[in-house]
Amino acid sequence: MASGDGIQMPSRLPLLLSHEAVLLPGSTARFTVDSPRNMRLVSQRLLRGTSLKSTIIGVIPNTRDPEHDTDGLPTLHKIGTAGIAVQVVGSNWPKPHYTLLITGLCRFSVSSLLKERPFILAEVEQLDKLEHYTTPITEGASFSDGELGELSLKFYQAAVQLLGMLDMSVPVVAKFRRLLDSLPREALPDVVASMIRTSNKEKLQVLDSLTLEERFKRALPMLTRQIDGLKLLQKTRKTSPENEKRVLSVRKGGVVSGRHFNLDEEPEDEDGDDIAVLEKKVHGAKMPDAALRVCIKELKRLKKMPQSMPEFSLTRNYLDLMVELPWSKSTKDCLDIQAARTLLDNDHYAMDKLKRRVLEYLAVRQLKTSLKGPIICFVGPPGVGKTSVGRSIARTLGREFHRIALGGVCDQSDIRGHRRTYVGSMPGRIINGLKTVAVNNPVFLLDEVDKLGKSLQGDPAAALLEVLDPEQNHSFTDHYLNVAFDLSQVLFIATANTTATIPPALLDRMEVLQVPGYTQEEKVEIAHRHLIPNQLEQHGLTPQQLHIPQDTTQDIISSYTREAGVRSLERKFGAICRAVAVKVAEGHGVTTTDVSISERPSQQGDKAAPPVMPIVIDHVALRDILGPPLFEMEVSERLTLPGVAVGLAWTPLGGEILFVEASRMEGEGQLTLTGQLGDVMKESAHLAISWLRANAKTYQLTNMVGSPDPLEATDIHLHFPAGAVTKDGPSAGVTIVTCLASLFSGRLVRSDIAMTGEITLRGLVLPVGGIKDKVLAAHRAGVKRVILPSRNKKDLEELPANIRADLDFVTAANLDEVLNAAFDGGFPGTGRSHTQPELTSKL
Repeated sequence: MASGDGIQMPSRLPLLLSHEAVLLPGSTARFTVDSPRNMRLVSQRLLRGTSLKSTIIGVIPNTRDPEHDTDGLPTLHKIGTAGIAVQVVGSNWPKPHYTLLITGLCRFSVSSLLKERPFILAEVEQLDKLEHYTTPITEGASFSDGELGELSLKFYQAAVQLLGMLDMSVPVVAKFRRLLDSLPREALPDVVASMIRTSNKEKLQVLDSLTLEERFKRALPMLTRQIDGLKLLQKTRKTSPENEKRVLSVRKGGVVSGRHFNLDEEPEDEDGDDIAVLEKKVHGAKMPDAALRVCIKELKRLKKMPQSMPEFSLTRNYLDLMVELPWSKSTKDCLDIQAARTLLDNDHYAMDKLKRRVLEYLAVRQLKTSLKGPIICFVGPPGVGKTSVGRSIARTLGREFHRIALGGVCDQSDIRGHRRTYVGSMPGRIINGLKTVAVNNPVFLLDEVDKLGKSLQGDPAAALLEVLDPEQNHSFTDHYLNVAFDLSQVLFIATANTTATIPPALLDRMEVLQVPGYTQEEKVEIAHRHLIPNQLEQHGLTPQQLHIPQDTTQDIISSYTREAGVRSLERKFGAICRAVAVKVAEGHGVTTTDVSISERPSQQGDKAAPPVMPIVIDHVALRDILGPPLFEMEVSERLTLPGVAVGLAWTPLGGEILFVEASRMEGEGQLTLTGQLGDVMKESAHLAISWLRANAKTYQLTNMVGSPDPLEATDIHLHFPAGAVTKDGPSAGVTIVTCLASLFSGRLVRSDIAMTGEITLRGLVLPVGGIKDKVLAAHRAGVKRVILPSRNKKDLEELPANIRADLDFVTAANLDEVLNAAFDGGFPGTGRSHTQPELTSKL
């Protein structure tokens, strides 16, 4: 195994199979080890060994595709390189692996395999002399005659020529110079082939060359090709003092001013050219002076920064974003009021208040061009079209539209962005949206602004204060940009189901427009104008195939849906369209598969015959498709006993009717309240009891045995049905009084009446909110008379004319008027005059 009398390596070596690189004698390379066999070699041999001999391993090129590598032993390459492991580094990310730094010593050939597990151990034969790569040139053997001498001289001269074209200040070039001066010429082919830009296939050819003459012949064309490529590149470059100082890559790991030199590629867009183009874009972006100064400063840093630095890509991404932002790009508004009114009417039925606000904005824009974008908040139940009307507003104005969903956002960085010092930093949603639409005056829809969260990462609602403040958003500063951006031309539209969960400071910055639910007549119009044509188109049907009369639509609205919006209604139409699509498809299948269907027996023909078009959905078909009605008019049915009254409640989903039931039994004068009531509603019940006890003689109210105190030896149980739903608020006060007055007097409350209002201990009726939603809920439930506080009379003007015509409204200033209107024929004791006693001063 010895090669002469020189230095010998061990006769048995563990073998490392390498996919990624070819190790040549005299060179140093890094290898990533992640296969099980190689991992065991490192852990059991290199990391446990204590002698120098244990650090020497054999590196064999593995020509098998690593993606299809298996645990089986591949066919080993016949020649390998013995090397010494200089460094071992382990890591668990992204998966467990080792990184080895190995210096090649000499070639060897595999004689036989001794074992395959846990790692490969082989009997090897040394092919090179180690002295070639370790002995200085003065001591090593030399040759100067014959073909081999000519080849070595020619190769040395070419290497010196390549060295003269490079910058000696670069460490890798200086190392190349030292090796060229110190190593014997026998080692030059291996060392130079490992340092210049060559493929693994070419290095493998050099490795397989066992004679010096063959190695020189293999490596010389590679060196000549490298020199020719450098000459060509120098000709194509513009000669300048800066370019002459640039360093060209001579090995795959060498850095060339941040670039790799590759002969196979054309002189593509170089760093200097890219930065020049970026600088041109920065000056052409028409950004404010403050932003321009920041960009120029970052550009200067970028020019001095090598591409290998992590901060290079961060700075480049920052400048790309600054260039792409629409600092001065905007769209021209369409200010034709008549066209805008037509477009809004075509897109949405009703919503007069919202449409009027948009037309007012257009009118003011015609008179004053430099108008700040308004900040509007649409508040209403789900399904009434808040989001879609925002999209229509953008189309009406001719602006770009961008929707930002804020539901569940609990990190202020979503709004303001992250600082660039953080890993993975990015701008906030506002700046990202402006980059997406590429104009500085879009319509931004901030959806579900009432569902913002709060966490340890900050309060996004507080971050929105700057965005939605007309006095501040002209200089909105994103943490990522760190320069001011003008948002004053952006039209912000927020949507919410309720204002209760919006912080007061944020609510104060927005113009709130209430979007109440639809009446039954409005739903019928919306269904036939928008919902039904949309569902027909989505299900591939035409009006000639399906017809839904208005009577059927009214039945669906009253018996199968009970909501403020129209989402459930649209789903019901979708169910009808699917059922009809089955019939139509079956009819097409019959007509296309058998033309002579009329010749079949009549019974079979009747079953398979295509339906008559159009298919009309009547009450019978509606019940077959949607099943039995889900909702019934139960108000009159439940008011058949004393102690029951109907109230009106407001929820974020719209108005609802609320039943109040009371019963009494012998006891100790206790009041029991059930139905998941909040503290305010419990206080309203105690107020009602106290007022009725104080006025029991006036209204002839008695307990079970006729005593004038209704609570004497009597327990009262007050229940609010739908016990799983939490209820709270003061507006049920008049309903509780009416319910208890009915119980104590034994008289029935009118079956067509509902009421709302807050009470006081003196018997006054105070105003409440949500009147329109409550009245619409009463109308949906079939109520004919509604009792309201007298100070809510102004709210009736917002109701549609047909609702005002259908309902009888009674406005009450005190509980006497409430009781008088709630019972047929009035209530005993309510006819007395309510003159306040005249007060005289005793001073």
